[in-house]
Amino acid sequence: MEELKRANFGSKLGVILATAGSAVGLGNVWRFPYMTGEHGGAAFIFLYIACVMLLGIPCMISEFIIGRHAQANTARAYGSLSDNKMWALVGYLGVITGFLITGYYAVVSGWCLQYIYASLFGELSGNPDYIKEYFNTFSQNPIRPIVWAVMFLFITHFVIVKGVRGGIEKASKMLMPTLFVLLLCIVGASCMLPGAGKGIAFLFKPDFSKVNSDVFLGALGQSFYSLSIAMGCICTYASYFSRQTNLSRSAIQISVIDSIVAILAGLMIFPAAFSVGVNPDSGPSLIFITLPNVFHQAFSSMPLVGYIISLLFYALLSLAALTSLISLHEVSTAFLHEETHLSRKGAAFTVTVTCCIIGAFCSLSLAGYEGLQIAGKSLFDWFDFITGQIFLPVGGFLTCIFIGWAVPHKIVRDEFTNYGTLRGRMFHSYLYCIKFLCPVAILLIFLHQLGII
Repeated sequence: MEELKRANFGSKLGVILATAGSAVGLGNVWRFPYMTGEHGGAAFIFLYIACVMLLGIPCMISEFIIGRHAQANTARAYGSLSDNKMWALVGYLGVITGFLITGYYAVVSGWCLQYIYASLFGELSGNPDYIKEYFNTFSQNPIRPIVWAVMFLFITHFVIVKGVRGGIEKASKMLMPTLFVLLLCIVGASCMLPGAGKGIAFLFKPDFSKVNSDVFLGALGQSFYSLSIAMGCICTYASYFSRQTNLSRSAIQISVIDSIVAILAGLMIFPAAFSVGVNPDSGPSLIFITLPNVFHQAFSSMPLVGYIISLLFYALLSLAALTSLISLHEVSTAFLHEETHLSRKGAAFTVTVTCCIIGAFCSLSLAGYEGLQIAGKSLFDWFDFITGQIFLPVGGFLTCIFIGWAVPHKIVRDEFTNYGTLRGRMFHSYLYCIKFLCPVAILLIFLHQLGII
């Protein structure tokens, strides 16, 4: 039977780095800094960390429990833990969400490769208007973004076909340390710039006068986005955990790594931004429009250093995108491999080719093709909206209800305590969060994103 031969991660380090790699992505290096900038700096960070501890970690543990107990892909896992097979639909939602995100996430990942190329050949030096026009011209080009997206997907494909230990775990052990080294190098260079102290102060000096319901719900949403909750990634990776893996400790370790990367990303960006007088609340354009100008101005007296920092920064972005895309790809690959009995290579190839097609259409929609515009929104924006603002909160909410109310508490306790080998002192606190606190919080996020509250 296939299930008896199911692959596992080969070491505790592999478990932590692979799962942390799933969580660490553009959400940390791109979305977290601009969210922090828009919501007043350190006050947002405090709320974000509180949300990770009270809500993110319990939700991650829940997905761990589902995946490891079932030892199956996300769709099958949900259906196997309850007598009511309708819960399998939540698993299918996770697979669909991961699959759709893979398609359009590859487009943004491809932009990172383009910017490595542009940095390498000195195309990102010029006035702010030039940099803005550079991004607009590139992102609306009908061919180049697709080429980079396809290239990124096939790099991911190469890792996936190597399997769990030979591909995902091995790649994570190389990519995650490299990501940290690059991050620390850029943080060091950024913090040594003249006037960088203002950026550091902005990041760590809280201004609670700016805290309102929008900031709180923004921190709540970012904690789920950053930790890859409800995308199917965490559940799929947990199905490769051994029975000895301490689920609660792993969730805490991964969340700590994820938060450290996010804060370091702030230390990388804000000192440089304040050094040249750039507003830290530049929004989503921060990475591809604002930062090239920041690096160019901040290191104007040392052009070689600026060249190297810019190149390292986009290499860092690409690595962060790759670790996340690997986990997203694996969700669909594991599903096809186990449910359709395709070989792993066949399943991976099917996912790669299909996502290339999705990515191509999403990219072309940004180029202004009318057939790919729906109600004034590009196909790319629709994919982002449907997955990020509907599927993720709905999937997270239903997962909490599933674990808290549908799965027998004995199964939940057995997995939480590794069948009695761990003390599980926090089990009742965890169960309370999953049954009451997390569903209410996720519901608030969902209603807020839809503009209802």
